[in-house]
Amino acid sequence: MGRKTVKLKDIAEETGFSTNTVSLALRESPRIPVKTRDIIKKAARKLNYTPNHIAKSLVSRKSMTVGLVVTDILNPTLTRVAQRVTDALAELGYSTLFATSNNTRRREDEVIASFRGRQVDGILIYPSEHQNTKHVRELREGGFPVVSMVADPEKSVDTASVNDFVGARKLMQHLTECGHKDIAFLDAASHLGNTEKLDGGKAALKSASVPFREDMHVDVKGTGVEAGYNAIKTLWEQGKRPTAVLATNDSLALGVLRFCDESGLKVPQDMAIAGFDNIEFAQMASVPITTVAYPVERVATNAVRHLVALIDAEGPLPPPTETLFEPELIVRQSTKG
Repeated sequence: MGRKTVKLKDIAEETGFSTNTVSLALRESPRIPVKTRDIIKKAARKLNYTPNHIAKSLVSRKSMTVGLVVTDILNPTLTRVAQRVTDALAELGYSTLFATSNNTRRREDEVIASFRGRQVDGILIYPSEHQNTKHVRELREGGFPVVSMVADPEKSVDTASVNDFVGARKLMQHLTECGHKDIAFLDAASHLGNTEKLDGGKAALKSASVPFREDMHVDVKGTGVEAGYNAIKTLWEQGKRPTAVLATNDSLALGVLRFCDESGLKVPQDMAIAGFDNIEFAQMASVPITTVAYPVERVATNAVRHLVALIDAEGPLPPPTETLFEPELIVRQSTKG
């Protein structure tokens, strides 16, 4: 015989309160005194009561679940964002379904379809291709709540993100102000059509009247430390000698630092290094790395707030809004000894 399912009426009988009072108390209604809520919650724990979320969703037409799609689970910044998103949603009573697209559009489409099939109330997404977001726009046009966590070029989807263009411009400007002209750009994004950081770097070089070194623009295959190491090693073996490197994330920059350590190059005297995101390892590296900080708390909290507002909207969704946070430049020893 299976275990008996505990219902609200069982808690009502245990405590002497009505089922309506029990229901309100378990939903933390301010209409119920705190002392009464505590008595009811204690009885619910004693009886091993488990809320019937399926029944609730049939009544409220909400599953109280949100889908989160990231591009790379190994990216430390996205891991931190996922943690903060999960916490922020939990504070509002939502559960989070989590998936990674592995930077492929095909997998992204599969994940979205899976989330829709599970009746999520909305989706937060890092599209893998920033210039190819028709599938995300179609969700919103169909009335489905979705928030992009990268800038939407057409501004037709609600967005909460960091301004990558400004971040890269700040980093490149810093390098030119340090006197560098031969600057390598390790780029793990442009092959996906995501050129915001490249464009920002080029804008800073143009302002400083420093030519962009096309021969030192490396399309990096991968986003990790090893990819950064291999990219700068290849440049070096080709006889190219940058005095500074700007990498599109801190992990790539750490790979460059490793290469310098092995090659006897002093940082920043022989080669300055700048990354992007301000992950913990960049700060704690043997030579702390100059970077720009990805504002995890602000991006995640804003994205959740945007999405829940869309979920709660009555009637047609309101016009989309875009929030781009400016990353802070953090100068460390890797560019200034």
